[in-house]
Amino acid sequence: MDDQEPRSGQPTRKTVLRAALAAGLAAPAVLVGGPALARAVAVPGGAPLEPTPACDDGDDPTPPQMEGPYFKPNSPRRTSLVDAGTPGVRLTVTGYVFGRGCRPVPGVLLDFWQADVNGAYDNAGYRFRGHQFTDAQGAFRLTTIVPGLYPGRTRHIHVKAQAPGRPVLTTQLYFPGEPRNATDPLFDPRLLMTVRDAGSGAKEAAFDFVLDVPQTPGPGPDPTTPPPGGTWAPGTAYRPGDRVTYGGRGYACLQAHTAQAGWEPPSAPALWRAG
Repeated sequence: MDDQEPRSGQPTRKTVLRAALAAGLAAPAVLVGGPALARAVAVPGGAPLEPTPACDDGDDPTPPQMEGPYFKPNSPRRTSLVDAGTPGVRLTVTGYVFGRGCRPVPGVLLDFWQADVNGAYDNAGYRFRGHQFTDAQGAFRLTTIVPGLYPGRTRHIHVKAQAPGRPVLTTQLYFPGEPRNATDPLFDPRLLMTVRDAGSGAKEAAFDFVLDVPQTPGPGPDPTTPPPGGTWAPGTAYRPGDRVTYGGRGYACLQAHTAQAGWEPPSAPALWRAG
């Protein structure tokens, strides 16, 4: 599945979830408004890429890739890998980590490492190495540079992702439009980031991970699940301004949609405002 709206006009669960998360934590500009992710980017010639498995109601988790020879454990905990004097094009990577049930996963360890502007890895120290944890909304933010090239590889960023008590996903993130994407034997279009210019020579990128973390509700929620009291009901078509009650509180509809289980007012601030 991709992130297109269904023919019924209902927003997909993924679209609503990302909008709700963005509304709840003032997401960076690269995420506001639900921008297309890698699965929506077209290859030259107009053919769409294979959909990135980014929490689309039961698709496979983000594909793994080899670790490579340059990983080092015990990287410092930090969200920025640069300082004022670091050479290279500034790059900010943002996104979310989801589980198999399209819910964000907090506390995920994300360990990033990459080459410097010249294509070299720091094997003696920890330049361009660092780890962080997703926040309560499953979000992460990394400040770094666009990595340089070295023989045999296209541009890429390495990452290990581990949810609490779950196996480690080791993979790599790629940049669209790179000539070496066509010749790098490890390149996988499902791992393309969405990248755009951010002004002043900087770039912004977005990527959402999906980990093999069981969650409920999973794919295909039961639309007949009754609400815990109140007038909100799944299957009802709501318009902006409509008012409902749910769990003893009142809510006003913010955008037209057809209600379904998983989009209850307390769980969908992009659709409902309390009060």
